[in-house]
Parts: sequence; structure tokens; C-alpha cells
Amino acid sequence: MSASFFEFLGTAIMMFMGNSVVANSNLNKTKGQNSGWCVITLAWGFAVMCGVFVAGPYSGAHLNPAVTLGFALTGSFSWDMVPAYIIAQILGGIFGGTLVYVFYKDHFDDTDDTSAILSCFCTSPAIRHYSRNLICEIMGTFVLVFIILVLSTSENTAQIGLGSAGAFPVTMLIMAIGMSLGGTTGYGINPARDLGPKIAHALLPIKEKGTSDWSYSWVPIVGPMSGAVLAGLAFILIY
Repeated sequence: MSASFFEFLGTAIMMFMGNSVVANSNLNKTKGQNSGWCVITLAWGFAVMCGVFVAGPYSGAHLNPAVTLGFALTGSFSWDMVPAYIIAQILGGIFGGTLVYVFYKDHFDDTDDTSAILSCFCTSPAIRHYSRNLICEIMGTFVLVFIILVLSTSENTAQIGLGSAGAFPVTMLIMAIGMSLGGTTGYGINPARDLGPKIAHALLPIKEKGTSDWSYSWVPIVGPMSGAVLAGLAFILIY
């Protein structure tokens, strides 16, 4: 199997488990309804860990176009592979989002809060202020990518990506970002994490779908990619 396939598979598993905890917390009549932000941030960290375990040995487990861009900018990853990785990550996001719907279909059918339903697929701001939301996504992704780049400088790493940093440090990093920096925008920090499941939301026959909020969709794409560029440049300057 190609490295791009494992990017797809790892991202799909990450999205299935990560967005499922949101569904478990936000949809009606689940066992975990109203379990809250701490549960969501912890489970998202573990979801990333699972994706890293699956993809790390074969693709480096970027699982995020911003991470791929950061490594390409620092010369640690071939630019020729960037398009294939990003496409695989977005497709993995679509597939993972679809699996969330299949798994929780009865609870989607029993929920009429369209905002709660959308939250199971993509992020949205707590206070909609596009310029501020963009800054938050840039800063959050800068922290993510810069720290991953630093972690990946170890002489013991054979791959370049989330997998090279080790699953457990990255798990703690995702949890920390969620708990510290997630309160404004829901910490998208990953274009594939947001765009892929949003496409799934738009295509799936959800009973009470509502809007897919495309007017906000550019923020968790432009913000993370901009944050990755800044992180890559900072890493080059410092290290």
C-alpha cells in the first residue's frame, strides 16, 4: 500500500473516533449526552493517537495538510508528495465523517438541533468574528506545527510527520491545545479535519441537516495553512 493510502486510513480513523465523541456528547439519547468539553478534548487526543499508530510506520502520519505543509517548508518532506497527501487526508475526513453518521444514525434522527448535528462534523466559532476566528486558528496551528517540528528533530526518528514525534507526545499536545486554545473556534487546526466531514455533512441524508455553514468554511482552511507557514519559517529561523 502507498503512503497516501495510510494517510487516508489514519485520517479516517482519527475523524471517525474524534467526531464520534462530539456526537456522543451532543446528540440526543446517547449514553454520553452532555459529557462536556473535557471528555471531547481527551477523546480527540486519543483519536489522533490511534490515527498515528495506524499510519505512522508507513506515511509518517501527517493526518493534516498543515503538518504536511510545515514539513515541506522545512525541507523534511518532498513537495512532490504534498498534493497526494492532502487529497488523501481530505478523502479520509469525508469517509470518517460518513462513518460517524452511520454509527450514530438513530441519534441523528432523534436530534432536531441543527447546530448540535453540524458540530459532529466540523468546527464553528463560539463568537462569530471572522478576523478574530482566523487569528485563533493561525495561532493554534502555529503551536501545533511548531511543536511537532521541534519534537521531530530527534535523531531516533525514521519518519517525518506526527508519527515521528511519537504518538504519546502528540496525544498530549492535542489535548493541551483543545483545553487551552479550543474555546474560541473549537480548534480546527486541520483543514482536512474540518473540510472533509463538512463535505460529508452536505452530502449525507441527515434528517435535520440545516446549513453546512459554508460561509465559515474558509477560516479553518486559511487559518491552519497560514499558521503552518509561520511555524515552518519560525522553525527554520530558530533551529
